[in-house]
Amino acid sequence: MLKSIANYFEFEKYGTNYKTETMAGITTFMTMGYIIAVNPGMLSLTGMDYGAVLVATCVAAAISTFVMGVYAKYPFALAPGMGLNAYFTYSVCMGMGVDWRVALGAVFISGIVFILLTLAKVRSWIFHAIPNALKYGTAVGIGLFITIIGLINAGIIVDNPATLVGIGNMNSPAVILAVVGLLLIGVMSAKRVKGAILIGILLTAFLGMILGVSPFPAGIVSMPPDVMPTFLQMDVLGALNMGLVSIIFAFLFVDLFDTIGTLNALSAQAGYLDKEGKLPRVDKALMADSVGTSIGAIFGTSTVTSYVEAASGIGVGGRTGFAAVIVALLFLLSVFFYPLVSAIPGYATAPALIFVGSLMILAIRNIDLDDITEALPAFITLVGIPFTYSIANGLALGFISYPILKVFSGKYKEVHPLVYILAFLFVLKFAIYGQ
Repeated sequence: MLKSIANYFEFEKYGTNYKTETMAGITTFMTMGYIIAVNPGMLSLTGMDYGAVLVATCVAAAISTFVMGVYAKYPFALAPGMGLNAYFTYSVCMGMGVDWRVALGAVFISGIVFILLTLAKVRSWIFHAIPNALKYGTAVGIGLFITIIGLINAGIIVDNPATLVGIGNMNSPAVILAVVGLLLIGVMSAKRVKGAILIGILLTAFLGMILGVSPFPAGIVSMPPDVMPTFLQMDVLGALNMGLVSIIFAFLFVDLFDTIGTLNALSAQAGYLDKEGKLPRVDKALMADSVGTSIGAIFGTSTVTSYVEAASGIGVGGRTGFAAVIVALLFLLSVFFYPLVSAIPGYATAPALIFVGSLMILAIRNIDLDDITEALPAFITLVGIPFTYSIANGLALGFISYPILKVFSGKYKEVHPLVYILAFLFVLKFAIYGQ
């Protein structure tokens, strides 16, 4: 049985084993587990039931990640996306006054459209049309992006009215623990300790609990909340109202390029891209988040997308879909072990994000820095992602700049026809929506 599973996931091909893949799955889950508490906390502001959204979040993440692991055979993890849940809550429901049931209907429709686009291979066509400069620029940009997320979660970076960002209180126990955690991970990695990232997370969390910075778990096991208040509550007919077409498009647009950007970055980090920069089985990988979005809307949560935090699992050696299966199982179990899962504080997972960010910037070596028509679009992309706090926006800026530089440098033949089309659509988007 175990040998058959190992053969299915091609452990030998990737030089991995059950221990490494399991550690990778646990590490990925630990770094993205915050969504279990954050997502229902945010969506409940729209009037949705907190407990039901919590279950929906775990179920949607589990199903989509399981599909990714078993069907696409990649160690990537999925869950309701940060940013997309904020758009759902603050822009659509609270800003436009749209009922959450109608908003879920829009999410469901976008998921169905994604499935159709994936089956028609439109999404994989877009994925493979992206120039290598933008692919690797995205990888570096996402590395910086998750680094900023980690620094914010640690309290090292804070909001500053004068300069937008500033340094936090370095005397804060949480900040000190985060720094200690980062150094622990760094030292253990230098000594090639297996599972250094996961061990660092657990040691930092435990140390914080001992010192009283964060509480010990209030409990271990609890019965899952009732999902029925949000299950099958989406209003599809209401979402088909002409006035909501722009909302459906927004969900489509952001998730499309968030997912493509994330898959590009994770694939570059794990070494999956071939010599032409293409990802094998990309259609299967894209189908996972398409199905996840539809399933999520059925259970009662916002758009599901691929998570950059999966880079932490890849960082500890995860290379097969078995790691994703572990993540999926942990999301299901977390419905019952919510008190324990929620006890891992942000300052404990922050060092993992910062450390993985440092690994992801190595992708810059694959960019032709001697060719300014390649280097500048890559740079615009990699700074656009963290500074706009959006993978989609960073890619948009890269897509616009790339063909312009190529055309006016007399290298227009190097640009894939689809890049011109996408560049025009991105310009149109900014012209209409302003952002």
